[in-house]
Amino acid sequence: MTDRYQQFSTSGVGRLLVRRLGLPDPTPLRRYRPGAPALDGPALVGGAPGGRLLDHLGTVLKSAGIEVAATADGVRPGALVFDATGVTTVERLRELYNFFHPVIRGLGTCGRVVVLGTPPERITDPGERIAQRALEGFVRSVGKELVRGATAQLVQVAPGAEEKVESTLRFLLSGKSAYVDAQVIRIGALGGTATEPEDWAAPLAGKVALVTGASRGIGAAIADVLARDGAHVVALDIPAQGADLAQVANRVGGSTLQLDITAADAPARLVEHLRARHGGVDVVVHNAGITRDKKLANMKEAAWDAVLSVNLAAQLRVNDALLADGTLRAGGRIIGVSSIAGIAGNTGQTNYGTSKAGVIGMVDALAPVLAERGITINAVAPGFIETKMTAAVPLVIREAGRRMNSLSQGGLPVDVAETIAWYANPASGAVNGNVVRVCGQSLLGA
Repeated sequence: MTDRYQQFSTSGVGRLLVRRLGLPDPTPLRRYRPGAPALDGPALVGGAPGGRLLDHLGTVLKSAGIEVAATADGVRPGALVFDATGVTTVERLRELYNFFHPVIRGLGTCGRVVVLGTPPERITDPGERIAQRALEGFVRSVGKELVRGATAQLVQVAPGAEEKVESTLRFLLSGKSAYVDAQVIRIGALGGTATEPEDWAAPLAGKVALVTGASRGIGAAIADVLARDGAHVVALDIPAQGADLAQVANRVGGSTLQLDITAADAPARLVEHLRARHGGVDVVVHNAGITRDKKLANMKEAAWDAVLSVNLAAQLRVNDALLADGTLRAGGRIIGVSSIAGIAGNTGQTNYGTSKAGVIGMVDALAPVLAERGITINAVAPGFIETKMTAAVPLVIREAGRRMNSLSQGGLPVDVAETIAWYANPASGAVNGNVVRVCGQSLLGA
């Protein structure tokens, strides 16, 4: 779907009007391209005294092919990375100002700000816990001040997980995270083993990935990206979508399974298929979802039941079946697709918002349990994504959805898919129990 306002705003006349009238200024986002450098400039790295991660950062960035600059003199940084694990008192929060104040204005187009801290709940000292919690307010505020498509993130690294940050930093410091902004990501809070892939360009080589609702839109984009990363994709959708499903599977070199996941025998049939054809599965992406929008007073019970069944109950039943006999293999990944509607709510979507909040509850409930089995569960929560569904939204509402975020534009299906691929990476084994919004820092919700 074409964003005509963005096209206008980047034209000569459009740029003049945008600046004079203070209109939204959506910078075209720099997304991942094979072979392109992760950043358009070097990373400027700093840290508070006593931090746990500063020494390791240089090694990780070098491994990712990212140049590190000692100072901002004569360069336009592509990223500003700060180790704030040494911020142990309120007074030491001044270290954030000292590092960012002189250089943040010079951050390049589509640049990256990444602050690394410690999960506050892992800290016993009250003063340090308060200081580390304060980092979240800093990062979310910086995300709203950045311009030209730049983003900011907070990565909370549990003590002992210092060697498990590479997949997350590679994701956040690249075009793969183009529409992820002002998020808090936790690494190692629930343990987990990070296994470096043999080839970072194909981290899912030899893996089998199940994607539900894969025939179009976000589901098709997920299939594309997971296949690009080396996985054999089992594309699942209802029989009515069989033709589109086959096109997706053929494009990515995967296979299809036509199945209504709400059917009573669906979990058993799915397990049988995965075990017989593939010996099991490594990555499960619960993308299938429907909407049946009406205000609660006008909603029929069938509309309520259908949305809860597809969007939540079926996922739980499939999880139970895959986990019961080890069909989901060791080191497996379960990834749910939630929505900002499950965080902030939405008029006319009580059923949808309930189901998507339930997906977040699924992550919270299962993450510590699955961690004991070496399996992770995480979720993405998309905001306004350019799909056929959002194209059908009335113009005024559609434009509001596009502009009401820090990047002043809608995201693309690939933005959701890239976030899911980061979760699926074997090097992300310490990333567990997270819900990351892919929404450009939407002004709705937390």
